[in-house]
Amino acid sequence: MIIDSHTHLFPHGAVADPREYALSRKETFWGALMVPESGRSLQGWVSPEEMLHAMDESGIERTVLMGWYWEHAATCVEQNRWYAEMLAREPGRWHAFASIQPLDRVSAMEELRYAVDHGFKGIGEIHPAVQGFLLRDPAWIEVAEFASEHGLMINLHVTEPVGRPYQPKAGTEYEDIQWLVEQFPDLKIILAHWGGLVLFHELNPYVRKLFKNVFYDTAASPLLYDPGVFNLAVEAVGPEKLLYGSDYPLMLYPRLEKTPGFSRFIDEIREVVPDTRVLSLILGGNARRLFS
Repeated sequence: MIIDSHTHLFPHGAVADPREYALSRKETFWGALMVPESGRSLQGWVSPEEMLHAMDESGIERTVLMGWYWEHAATCVEQNRWYAEMLAREPGRWHAFASIQPLDRVSAMEELRYAVDHGFKGIGEIHPAVQGFLLRDPAWIEVAEFASEHGLMINLHVTEPVGRPYQPKAGTEYEDIQWLVEQFPDLKIILAHWGGLVLFHELNPYVRKLFKNVFYDTAASPLLYDPGVFNLAVEAVGPEKLLYGSDYPLMLYPRLEKTPGFSRFIDEIREVVPDTRVLSLILGGNARRLFS
């Protein structure tokens, strides 16, 4: 049983003409990332039907549809309505996280209530540096309080502090993540992209105890780290805190792929994680427990 804890689906308009979609909605960061002015985009574009077909081919039972860190509240609303439609269409195949722009406090709270009413599992992917706020800001604290009260998880995009340069790239305030966890110790938080490897700070006993409800997904891992990161992470935090996520339909192997898929990354994980119990937890066991 495999559950992909980090995927994306974009509305029809975004898939049909991403550049026009970005311009019409003034989503400059998304546009620069998805359709760069120079160089090849690593983003693949798929329909829900194509995604379901790819899931079936790779033996994936469910995927978690992550929202996006949109700069504008109206785009968040559009994304959430799209995901609600997907959940209604295939309730057994998808979970969903809601997009919000915390700086628009009225819209953010309306979308959080909408998310609860429509069976969303959490909030995110959230990227404060792109969305223009800090995790210590009152607008975000209101979001975190709502999430804690209503059992919603939060997925935070975490950018690695060093590594391959690319544009656009927005950093992450690691001290703010720790501060948020200290303020909301019972809130379940998923740090995307291995948490930018902040997980190794759990070797510090204080951080290990504090981060008891912090999890890490593996989204985009082949683009960021050597496959050996899996076993190192298991040693650092234990297999129970790791969630397989692909970032589909991102092209994880751009030199080998012409279309996005799940299988190559899953095969790589199976090669580097020999322990069947650990493998089972990472590929789906942890997600099943967390999202149910």
